[in-house]
Amino acid sequence: MPVIVLEARDFTSPIFLVRTLEVLSSCTTFSLVASLEPSDLNPSNPQLINTFWIFCMFTWCFFFTLTLLIHILSIIQFHSLIPISWKNLTMTVAVLGALMCLSASAVFPWLIMDHQGPSHRSVAAAVASFFTFLAYTSESYVLRTQAHEQRGYMGSMPGLLKILQLWGGCIMIPLVVVVVCGLPSGVHSWQLWVSCASYGVCILMSLVTVVVILGDFAGRCFLPFDRFLAGFSLIGVLLYMVATVICLTKILQLGDLRTSNTNKSAELVFMETVVSSMTLLAYTVDLAFSIKLLCDRSHT
Repeated sequence: MPVIVLEARDFTSPIFLVRTLEVLSSCTTFSLVASLEPSDLNPSNPQLINTFWIFCMFTWCFFFTLTLLIHILSIIQFHSLIPISWKNLTMTVAVLGALMCLSASAVFPWLIMDHQGPSHRSVAAAVASFFTFLAYTSESYVLRTQAHEQRGYMGSMPGLLKILQLWGGCIMIPLVVVVVCGLPSGVHSWQLWVSCASYGVCILMSLVTVVVILGDFAGRCFLPFDRFLAGFSLIGVLLYMVATVICLTKILQLGDLRTSNTNKSAELVFMETVVSSMTLLAYTVDLAFSIKLLCDRSHT
């Protein structure tokens, strides 16, 4: 089969330009961060630094690799040979990349915020990360302006909510790791296990949902796909309600301890509470969409 490349006018299209910017800015970001010296970071909490450092580097490297592959396949027009829903894949990568890069753009300056006189490279890395977020946001906007047939299910409001749910689960991973390592003895361990179980189940459900949509496996499910999604949304609402209540309880417990070692833990638990509440809202709205869809189909 001959290799077909884009026409000349396609190399100046908005989607080509924003993907090129995504590749360049993400590559610049993780290259600058990798070149930083340990003295460029705030050494007051090594565990926090290491965990969020890994999170930021993984985010930039992962989406750089994924976007580069998508960019190359789009140029040589080989995406039609891949057994995957291309329009749903590109929308998922664009929106999730924007959310994850926004998180990394907020976390990375936090790592160097308390450092006296951050280096020029660390400041440049923070700026490049923000440009990466803007690039993914621009691609999301360009894809959303396309016709419904071109943007697929993940470009609809229920699809965007599922990407937001997946983002919430991904953010919970480093937060839980840091909270575990810095949790004071006054906070009960059962709360941690219940929260981790809730997050783990929800992340698994989000991944299964995204894989089914990207692989066009909806017709092969043993249950109707709309009921399948409604059940996952209901479970997500219940589990995140439990996790959010536990987060609020941990904030009260940390406030009652009033020790000098709980300040950083309180900040992290507060961040966990905010992300958990946002994800709970996403699951709740998604459940409302699913119920409305089931009611509309029952009347037809």
